[in-house]
Amino acid sequence: MRDRVFLRPFAVFRRLKSVASAAALCVALAAGPASAQSVLRDAETEALFHDMATPLIKAAGLDPNNVDVVLVNDPEINAFVAGGQAVYVNSGLINAADSALEVQGVVAHELGHVVGGHAIDTRGMKQASNISILSLLLAGAAAAAGGGEAALGVFAAGQQAALGSYLSYTRGEEEAADAAGARFLSGAGLSGRGSVEFFHKLLTMENRYGITRGDEAAFYSTHPLTDDRIQFLQDVYEKDPAWTKPSDPVLEERFQRVKAKLFGYLADPAMTLRTYPEYMTGVPARYARAYAWHKEGFLDKAMGETDALLKDAPNDPYFLELKGQILLESGKPADAIAPLRRATELTGNQPLIATTFGHALLAEDEGDPSHPHLAEAQRVLKAALSRDRENPFAWYVLGMVYEAQGDTPHAELASAEQQELSGNIGGALRNAEAAALRLKTGTPDWLRAQDIALEARSLMATAKKRK
Repeated sequence: MRDRVFLRPFAVFRRLKSVASAAALCVALAAGPASAQSVLRDAETEALFHDMATPLIKAAGLDPNNVDVVLVNDPEINAFVAGGQAVYVNSGLINAADSALEVQGVVAHELGHVVGGHAIDTRGMKQASNISILSLLLAGAAAAAGGGEAALGVFAAGQQAALGSYLSYTRGEEEAADAAGARFLSGAGLSGRGSVEFFHKLLTMENRYGITRGDEAAFYSTHPLTDDRIQFLQDVYEKDPAWTKPSDPVLEERFQRVKAKLFGYLADPAMTLRTYPEYMTGVPARYARAYAWHKEGFLDKAMGETDALLKDAPNDPYFLELKGQILLESGKPADAIAPLRRATELTGNQPLIATTFGHALLAEDEGDPSHPHLAEAQRVLKAALSRDRENPFAWYVLGMVYEAQGDTPHAELASAEQQELSGNIGGALRNAEAAALRLKTGTPDWLRAQDIALEARSLMATAKKRK
């Protein structure tokens, strides 16, 4: 269900219907699909993405309530769409970006693909099911593996067809997404400087990895080459009134926080401490180091960083969430309850934070036969799931609460929900069938168990036919 046993502020989930089939194109850095396609969920990050993207989504004529910007656990500098109204942003892109404005430029471009319907285009690329902003680089993985000569070699011996299928989206579609992204940035009153700056990063990558330039490369590429796109975009953006408009300083500050938080969560602790040494006392540095010290098992040092953050911002819900989580994961659930309860209250019962709070309540009851916190844990978790059902960890903890209460049928149903979201179709079927046998026939929970079992059987039958 999760590939880490700590640091619940970031939750690692599998989103079967959206991400598992969206293997990112490897361009310039690796010669194969990205190894990780897990969704990283974090309340602070999702709030930031929402606020960064909402003006662009509105400018695109879409409903912000129906469009998601999703963080993917993948070190490639990449973003993509995979059908539906969702933009997927890799963790590697956040790490590479220097500003929120750069990320907004990327999101605007990807929204151009969404509005253009490019992600549901059927002309090949079924293996990857995505559009990569880095797929404009010549010959993708071949170039990364062997430089310019290898990139040209991919066209020999009948490889043109394979490449054409893999890099299926046409120059026209990329140009249309660029133009649409420029319109969305302009409509949102945002400068295109971030978009241009980000494409300069891509140009640096092209030059660093020796990707072939010139007419032959441009002819075979299915996307405009980066310097061409920079020139086009700069010509468009410089004419826009927002070109010289500064970015939102509050949004930029929030972005630097989230960038450091993500780095501290994903990077090796030694790397985090080199990148954010102890003489750096700003919020991003303390944020990153709190994760590093916690991952290394230094509770006192992790608490020192977290308490320093809270000293200046005692009601910051995300600092409170981090403190509660570190205490919870360090075996101190009683101490974790107060900061997590406060974080939950300050965010209006934000589902991810509330789930961690419910987990702390359950953990505090372990070994206590009277279970004084179970009723509250159940209320908190059910409220969280009423707002966000695609949270397998919340279902897992709720199932444990039901089991501790002796309510086996509802524990089995919660487990079925969790297994379905986690991709364990067999486990979902077994638990749903067991729950249906014990639940009262005709009730909403009994019907839900039947639905999960029916869907699981259908998926298993489809998988069997494909063999």
